Amino acid sequence: MSEQDRAEQASYDVHAVEEKWLPVWERLDPFRADDKAVTSGERGKRYALTMFPYPSGDLHMGHAEVFALHDVIARYWRFRGYEVLNPMGWDSFGLPAENAAIRNDTHPATYTYANIETQAESMKRYGLAFDWSRRLHTSDPEYYKWTQWLFLKLREQGLAYRKNSPVNWCPQDQTVLANEQVLADGTCERCGAVVTKKELTQWYFRTTEYAQEYLDRLDDLQDNWIGKVVNAQRNWIGRSEGAHVDFAVAGHDPIRVFTTRPDTLFGATFMVVAADAKLAAQLVTDEQRPAYEAYLEDVRKASDIDRLATDRPKTGVFLGVHAVNPVNGESIPVWAADYVLADYGTGAIMAVPGQDQRDWDFAEVHDLPIVRTVEPPADFEGKAFTGAGPAINSANDEISLDGLDVDEAKRTIIDWLEAKGLGTGTVNYRLRDWLLSRQRYWGAPIPIIHCPVDGEVPVPEDQLPVELPELRGADLKPKGTSPLGGATEWVDVTCPACGGPAKRDTDTMDTFVDSSWYFFRFLSPNDDTQAFDPALAEAWGPVDLYIGGDEHAVLHLLYARFFTKALRDMGLITWDEPFSAYLSQGKVINNGRKMSKSLGNGVSLGEQLQEYGVDAVRLTLVFASPPEDNIDWADVSPAGSLKFLQRAWRLAGDVTSAPGVDPADGDVALRKVTHKTVHEAEQLLESYRFNVVVARTMELVNATRKAIDSGCGPADPAVREATEVVAMLLSLIAPYTAEEMWERLGHEPTVAHATWPTVDPELLVEDSVTAVVQIQGKVRGRLEVSPDISEADLEAAALADPDVVRAIDGREVRRVIVRAPKLVNIVV
Repeated sequence: MSEQDRAEQASYDVHAVEEKWLPVWERLDPFRADDKAVTSGERGKRYALTMFPYPSGDLHMGHAEVFALHDVIARYWRFRGYEVLNPMGWDSFGLPAENAAIRNDTHPATYTYANIETQAESMKRYGLAFDWSRRLHTSDPEYYKWTQWLFLKLREQGLAYRKNSPVNWCPQDQTVLANEQVLADGTCERCGAVVTKKELTQWYFRTTEYAQEYLDRLDDLQDNWIGKVVNAQRNWIGRSEGAHVDFAVAGHDPIRVFTTRPDTLFGATFMVVAADAKLAAQLVTDEQRPAYEAYLEDVRKASDIDRLATDRPKTGVFLGVHAVNPVNGESIPVWAADYVLADYGTGAIMAVPGQDQRDWDFAEVHDLPIVRTVEPPADFEGKAFTGAGPAINSANDEISLDGLDVDEAKRTIIDWLEAKGLGTGTVNYRLRDWLLSRQRYWGAPIPIIHCPVDGEVPVPEDQLPVELPELRGADLKPKGTSPLGGATEWVDVTCPACGGPAKRDTDTMDTFVDSSWYFFRFLSPNDDTQAFDPALAEAWGPVDLYIGGDEHAVLHLLYARFFTKALRDMGLITWDEPFSAYLSQGKVINNGRKMSKSLGNGVSLGEQLQEYGVDAVRLTLVFASPPEDNIDWADVSPAGSLKFLQRAWRLAGDVTSAPGVDPADGDVALRKVTHKTVHEAEQLLESYRFNVVVARTMELVNATRKAIDSGCGPADPAVREATEVVAMLLSLIAPYTAEEMWERLGHEPTVAHATWPTVDPELLVEDSVTAVVQIQGKVRGRLEVSPDISEADLEAAALADPDVVRAIDGREVRRVIVRAPKLVNIVV
């Protein structure tokens, strides 16, 4: 660093500036949203929302990125005259706090609220434009009272229910997991333990109620949600068309299966039932029961991911019964196996080895028949053929599919099955209902009382919230059931219906329940009479822009969509989707890898802020790349960002004209640059190209400095206009520097109260443009030409240019490609 650089840096003390403006912002509270301005129609609304954090310690680089990006758009909307709702809270229930409390023999609230205060102070220091009057924590009784109320309302609507079924069980955290909380390798997303299966009676939300609507509305969201998020939603919902088909079994009810390929029914040579499905236990004969139960014990040790692996050996056990194939009357054996899952479809499949590789592998291992029902191409060399082709071996005395293509064969066989009462055409979804029970302490208690006389009895609304009892340390240790089961004074209650002895439900709700409706509570965070005010929901909703990470592209977004649709059907809101637009940010990595202490490439946000200041870190994160791309911290320069901010700060100090001076009397060339910058910034901000906005701001700083140094002078009104625009643009990204500039320019704080500058269309008209002349693809000349120049005139000017003539050097010009007014490409 040069002596000049040191002197300049010393004159702009970033930490002193931060200390100066924090209390000012605290006093002015410039980002408090005014409900009346929106409900009265005085101003248009914008609801800006970032996924609220879990309080697991201080803020990290990932938080720094998403908050910096989010702040740009929230501040911009305020400049444009909107009333902006930009709240913040904490998703404060969950396992990390509970596990920390067990380790330290404390209460989870001790860990949780200490971290919340740490993060809150860091957020304020980070200069974020939040409305702090709406702050909430999902672990506050004032919040989870309404989580419990919503649970009861969903139950009234038939959207919350309890059933017994095999569930994902984390042996380390001793709790059930929703399917989405099991990673692709079959491990728990929280602790990494291998997930197993366990039979339990649990609470579910009927998220499948809206399966088709989720899909239909994705078409409307396609343009405003990034494509990979929309595709992730589509894939998770997993719509498939096919048929339900009944296979008769002597002495039992028919086995109903779902198949997407009913055209292959003639090739069904055996059936497979999920080993852990109730159906398997019902079908197995006494003779086969010992072998089945031994097999079942092994199956329960495997994760769903392991069971579905294509290279897994195809094991199974014959259940001792046969079913009847409805299209040809043949008796086919029924097996139990692990490659079918109990919660998919009916838990049973018709096995068609000729058209399914897993069925083929199973048939080969267990010496079962294989019949092809689709003719493969002549050059096909595989085993099972899963492609399209004409049907073969598919006829009986009443119907023949032979020769039909797949689609026509499907329609024909479904019509026949329905006419015979043997099946129905149907739609199936991969999506499963949301398992929300958790056998842990630190969550919202489920507001149900179990009575031996009246069964499941809802806690009366006037008794909400059902508050957690005061358990600590060792009492929180999971034992395969909820720790709440040991709090007998809390568990043992009187039944609200009959007055007899009863017990509370001891499970708590999945923390995703809390975060699936929090954007509604932000509308009425201090209202103790209702979860949210429907009138405010109508005025503010839906959220205009939601910013978060890809890791929530399925789970959280789908649950929020479920709650929104359920609340709509309850008549509490009129809109269908929670988030009109969704922006997904990338990750902050280091040297090409995810930041990790074990890898030695972690970057401390606190250290970066201490060394370079808040504004330089924010500017670096916004400037590094488009929001959706990853940022490699090894490739960026917060030191360079700080130097630029110092240049901008010095610019404000050089302006000598008075506030309010008419810029129309100023330097026209500089005014053109300023107005073009504002015009382009509007377009760039609306399309979330924040990094390019930074680049344009840097160009305007350079142009303004050049104008001052080249004789325009610091008193020129155009210099003030340009510098004020720089301050406003920087306030979106570097609020401390912007505030300092605004003060140096003679304005009262805060710059956030300024009005977005109006662009003069006449100043956007270009007197000339630069046309690039290429020869063989290499730039050989530049011409200043009229924006309206014709292609013929531009070609003539290019060929006459001395630099171009020298570069051609007498060679024959074979072709000239002209793209007026900016490009001429000469081929010689």
